[in-house]
Amino acid sequence: MLVRLLYVSQSVGPITTTVTASVLEKSNANNKKQNITGILCQGSGLWMQVLEGERNQVNTLYSQIMADRHHQNVQLLSIEEITSRRFGQWSMALVYLSKDDPMVQMSHPEFDPYSGSAKDVMSLLEELIQSSTPIVTMVAI
Repeated sequence: MLVRLLYVSQSVGPITTTVTASVLEKSNANNKKQNITGILCQGSGLWMQVLEGERNQVNTLYSQIMADRHHQNVQLLSIEEITSRRFGQWSMALVYLSKDDPMVQMSHPEFDPYSGSAKDVMSLLEELIQSSTPIVTMVAI
């Protein structure tokens, strides 16, 4: 059974390019083995992530994320059964969420994933992916 899980967390310490590169390297290797796809959005000290795959594998990965020392205030926003993947072309796509990005400022001036709905968070992620601004780095599956 395929599921889509969406969560948000805060970073413990700064999110540096070294941290990001390490996360992407591990995600790419591990997610391919587990047939997990998704998108990771980072910025302003936050991580927002969508994981798609078989329920057992996604739950196992989410448990590891909750225990990861790089995350705090991990909150599950939604988990749903799905028939197809939205982010199936990437083992993990990385989106940088910048407060200075005009698209983010105009569409979501007071966006807070902790108080917003899961639908709003997913909409933001989809807008960022479809945006023509060069803020998406994609790691192919």
